[in-house]
Amino acid sequence: MIVDHIENWRAYDFGAAWVKAFTYLGGLNAESEEGEFPIDGETVFARVMSYDTKQETDADAVLEAHRTYVDIQMTLEGSERIACYPAHTLDSKGGYQAERDVEFFTYEKSADIQISVFPGTFACLLPQDAHMPQLVTGTEPSRVKKVVVKIARDALVI
Repeated sequence: MIVDHIENWRAYDFGAAWVKAFTYLGGLNAESEEGEFPIDGETVFARVMSYDTKQETDADAVLEAHRTYVDIQMTLEGSERIACYPAHTLDSKGGYQAERDVEFFTYEKSADIQISVFPGTFACLLPQDAHMPQLVTGTEPSRVKKVVVKIARDALVI
């Protein structure tokens, strides 16, 4: 997992796919259109979305990890908390779904690692980083607009 300010993305030399992802991110703002956008075919693509944050104990809070893609998550408006867990310490709910590149996990307790992302920061979540995004940063839910850039793991030079 990497958490940093967007202006520091060049400090991580992960190859051409990384550069394409951050070039795309640099062109976004709170007025950016929502939807799914190709950046480099199925190797790098983005999803821009809006939603209300929630508590981690809410029934619709999702704890997940991915194997094929790495997530770069960044809010464009508002802030959210992401609870992070070592995936190998969690109990799977139904196993890995290769067609969706997702494995869901059972929520048992609050994560020891909690990060907040807000405009100007990003979180890069690797396959070992199970994560529960969309969480409140204060005491009440708030509206967030966010982008998730997916990069095929094997396209990164790590």
